[in-house]
Amino acid sequence: MKKRIFLSPPDMSGKEQEYIAEAFESNYIAPLGPFVNRFEESICNYTKAPYALALSSATAGLHLALRVLGVGEGDIVLTSSFTFIGSVNAILYERATPLFVDSDKSWNISPTLLRKAIALAPKKPKALIITHLYGQMAKIEEIVTICKEHNIYLIEDAAESLGASFGAKQSGIFGDLGVYSFNGNKILSTSGGGMLVSSNKEWIDKASFLSTQAKEPYLHYEHKEYGYNYRLSNILSAIGVAQMEVLDQRVARKREIFNLYKQELSDIKEISFMPEIQGSRGNRWLTTLTFEKTNPLKIIEALEENNIESRPLWKPMHLQPLFANALQVSDGYSEKLFQKGLCLPSGTAMKNRDIIDICTIIKKNIE
Repeated sequence: MKKRIFLSPPDMSGKEQEYIAEAFESNYIAPLGPFVNRFEESICNYTKAPYALALSSATAGLHLALRVLGVGEGDIVLTSSFTFIGSVNAILYERATPLFVDSDKSWNISPTLLRKAIALAPKKPKALIITHLYGQMAKIEEIVTICKEHNIYLIEDAAESLGASFGAKQSGIFGDLGVYSFNGNKILSTSGGGMLVSSNKEWIDKASFLSTQAKEPYLHYEHKEYGYNYRLSNILSAIGVAQMEVLDQRVARKREIFNLYKQELSDIKEISFMPEIQGSRGNRWLTTLTFEKTNPLKIIEALEENNIESRPLWKPMHLQPLFANALQVSDGYSEKLFQKGLCLPSGTAMKNRDIIDICTIIKKNIE
């Protein structure tokens, strides 16, 4: 059987084992250590975020962001509907109420519908979690303006968009807090992990306190509030330090892959790719497209027959059974994307020949 082509597998730089060996040699196998500090510093240096906190996942980062902002039971949190459920679960952890906002032609959250959602909300929303979908920047300047007008906290879910930028600023640093993911399929992978960033030192310090079981500064274990075991280990941080050294190369390769797909499929009029909004530069984490007539499930099946992984686009959160009765402002745009869309293999180690072969299979199965 032909070797499997995965959607977005990890791509190691070569220095990971060297840094892991260094961590083992120092015996910093416990949750914290020098590589945790180095990893946080590398994120700050790259993104220009003043403060960073290495965590076990981006979801943990979102949860801590809500905690430090004082979001709790009964509060309304606006959120992108067209996203992965990890963007939303943290809202439920705090017993807050999600209000889902649909997308526009950028595929990311619609500023127009966001304003409508704020106006229609049963009470003033406390925060907005905005997703930069598939590594592409949302209309962040408009969104920042709206949040400031209404005194709403802005949390950027930049889990998929590390290395993406709008103007001169990196994704994740426009809002009050931002999170990145280092899951196995992300552009930078530590097998699992995340990072919380902010310009507010008090929030990051509070998140750090909560992420280590909320232990008070005594010799014995003293607790006045509950916390979590959310910190990233020194071993996984060593992998992250090595990955950060090649992040720009990974972004460049992701963009090359997108451009080759677009070039190879340019003669198929019914195909449209996820756009890149003016003034932004996405990391093209995944190459995503929609078909006007062809059922994407037919393409998925044809690719799977050739041992190639592909997936539908995210199913909008307001269509999920878990949120059957949730608040929403939708005009159906993300539903159409889900019905017509496809994620193609985008691993940075894949060969150009693989991309051309995938495009050949797609062309053969166009209706």
